[in-house]
Amino acid sequence: MTDLSTRPHDDDKFQEECGVFGVWNATDAAALTALGLHALQHRGQEAAGIVALDDAGIFHAHKGQGLVGDTFSNPKVMAALRGSAAIGHNRYATTGETALRNVQPLYADFAFGGFGVAHNGNLTNALGLRRNLVNRGCLFQSTTDSEVFIHLIAISLYSTVVDRLIDALRQVQGAYSLVALHNGALIGARDPLGVRPLVLGRLGGEGGAAPSWVLTSETCALDIVGAEFVRDIDAGEIIVIDDKGVHSIKPFTKQQDRFCIFEYIYFARPDSIVEGTPVYQTRKSIGAELARESGVAADVVVPVPDSGVPAAMGYSMESGIPFELGIIRNHYVGRTFIEPTDQIRNLGVKLKHSANRPMLEGKRVILVDDSIVRGTTSRKIVEMVRAAGAKEVHMRISSPPTTHSCYYGIDTPERGKLLAAQHDLEEMARIIGVDSLAFISLDGLYRALGKPGRDPAKPAYCDACFTGDYGIPLTDAGDNQDRQLSLLQAS
Repeated sequence: MTDLSTRPHDDDKFQEECGVFGVWNATDAAALTALGLHALQHRGQEAAGIVALDDAGIFHAHKGQGLVGDTFSNPKVMAALRGSAAIGHNRYATTGETALRNVQPLYADFAFGGFGVAHNGNLTNALGLRRNLVNRGCLFQSTTDSEVFIHLIAISLYSTVVDRLIDALRQVQGAYSLVALHNGALIGARDPLGVRPLVLGRLGGEGGAAPSWVLTSETCALDIVGAEFVRDIDAGEIIVIDDKGVHSIKPFTKQQDRFCIFEYIYFARPDSIVEGTPVYQTRKSIGAELARESGVAADVVVPVPDSGVPAAMGYSMESGIPFELGIIRNHYVGRTFIEPTDQIRNLGVKLKHSANRPMLEGKRVILVDDSIVRGTTSRKIVEMVRAAGAKEVHMRISSPPTTHSCYYGIDTPERGKLLAAQHDLEEMARIIGVDSLAFISLDGLYRALGKPGRDPAKPAYCDACFTGDYGIPLTDAGDNQDRQLSLLQAS
């Protein structure tokens, strides 16, 4: 569940997940972490936090609601985050209310010392685990599912921190990449299916000096701090980084990887390399495949900015139809703009996008976007393009129809509010107001990613939002999920 107060004017998009960053053995660990979180700002804009560990074994933390620059621009705040190790988190809430108590990293003092954790993803059995932990006397301080990790570690009977974490991870279900920090090490972990991303980077180390090590959600965060990409953390792998180096532990039975396919379509930053694949080039390939599957006579290909730009470029190159910026995005619209009346609220899409009339007037236009969720924003954009004089409007979508909700860390509406779950293609085209509508096929999407197609018996990605094929049990899901989550928030 997510509070809507910090969403942009159109919440007719899949909302970001979260971003994590951790660094070990760095002179300005907190400053590097803040820079990394800047690079990961696209993964969450509600809040940010950093926990740092100094050489005396003392932890220092600062959290705030809003953007990274708002939270960590004060020199006094940064100076207080002393230490050579730190972890950070950008939050977009998928469980728990929007409140400071839910801002990560979460921190606790245990008998073995301090422990901080930052989590990207969603646990599908958190409600049941929480109920059992409360019955055992655990006192929860937040309403986020991530706090389950803290309490499972606290009650574990294992002696070492790593073994306690493994014990906790064996009990949770869901998608996660996490970074954790305690007095002896920086730790990273991915769920056994590898749904959420996590990468390892190296900084410095020339001339025999000990290098700094970085764990983060995307390679773009390595780039901003000047770190060298080492590798992706494997699905089900735990990485322990201490003064002796980097250690890998694989405590889970090997399973078929199910990396989130929407990272390629929308979530990852275009300049990131995800699972060995450049995101920008992949999006262009998706657009080219879309053009091969659903070409239509037109005068101009126009992206819905910004996420539709690379796919529109690929569509244009494959089709031979000119690419133009027929819609201009305003990048200076805040996420907490006050919308006091229905009239102003209905104009919200124009605050973010405006028509470039000379590129649209009298033209047959192909609009390329990454997805359709509710369809409300698509309809407003089509109306805006027609009002600018477009003769025809055809919409092409670089993902298959979204027919199912995500339970693995992406905030999606309930299925009854997903346009493609309620209407066929012809009805959707009529509702949005286009002359034609087409989505890339699921097999086409897989082909654009370098696969021969989707193998239903062994899919290479998590594509549950398109297929309903959930690779991880939805223990907490069901008809009463919203009621359960409301109770969780109120607890």
